[in-house]
Amino acid sequence: MMMEKNVSSEGYFILLGFSKWPHLEAALFVVILMFYLMTLIGNLFIIILAHLDSRLHTPMYFFLSNLSFLDLCYTTSSIPQLLMNLWGPEKTISYAGCMVQLYFCLALGTTECVLLVVMSYDRYVAVCRPLHYTVLMHPRLCHMLALVCWISGFTTSALHSSFTFWVPLCGHHQVDNFFCEVPALLQLSCADIHANELTLMVMSSMFVVIPLILILSSYGAITKAVLKMQSTTGLQKVFGTCGAHLMVVFLFFIPVMCIYLQPPTENSQDRGKFIALFYTVVTPSLNPLIYTLRNKDVRGALRRLMGY
Repeated sequence: MMMEKNVSSEGYFILLGFSKWPHLEAALFVVILMFYLMTLIGNLFIIILAHLDSRLHTPMYFFLSNLSFLDLCYTTSSIPQLLMNLWGPEKTISYAGCMVQLYFCLALGTTECVLLVVMSYDRYVAVCRPLHYTVLMHPRLCHMLALVCWISGFTTSALHSSFTFWVPLCGHHQVDNFFCEVPALLQLSCADIHANELTLMVMSSMFVVIPLILILSSYGAITKAVLKMQSTTGLQKVFGTCGAHLMVVFLFFIPVMCIYLQPPTENSQDRGKFIALFYTVVTPSLNPLIYTLRNKDVRGALRRLMGY
């Protein structure tokens, strides 16, 4: 009988990533690097523009700046490691590094789920309670809501990531993913993980399913209010803004639900890597484009910044 040995004694993990497809690694490196640079430039652009232009000092752009900062941190917590692994044969990450990566990925992902709910509430108040908007969404409340988002994400992650690493991760130390994520790490366990799977489902329901229901409820109310509007210009503006928000919601929540609302199984790992690649690489790079491409406020702020 083989002696079980905890992976922590080895001091490192091997992130298998896309090593099953070595012919794709060079192409993936180029594509992911491009998306990462788009994420950095696009989100920094939103943060700087919202800070410099006084006309963008509104709740909507305050929360959008928080979302952009979140996306910057979220991608940076995993993508540089992925690029290094794709570039060379060395695909290791230290045990401590894996713990830190798992903590921040969970924390930032959870924070984004809650922040998207807050952003949908902001749009609900703006459309359905316009006369009370400045009272209901005053700066102090906005800062408190943002703080709640960040605290809830980092507190929840501390509990969940600790619970994950308490499980004895025995045998081999090969993580079948490109970053340290809960489902992939649980597959390394040599103990009963039913409690962890149940915890994962409960946490996913709390921070993925319930937020999605709240967001859809907000936009359901917004849709009813919009349909009663007589102004064509007002309809176009509301649908433009809220449509952008909904697109961001679906691009983030649907891939996350595919990963976290099912038990970790070996058969789904290969598919899960590409799904995870979507919400860690693609979605954060698209958010700035979705919010700014047809946004007159942002285009106007850019023109003023450039002196036109």
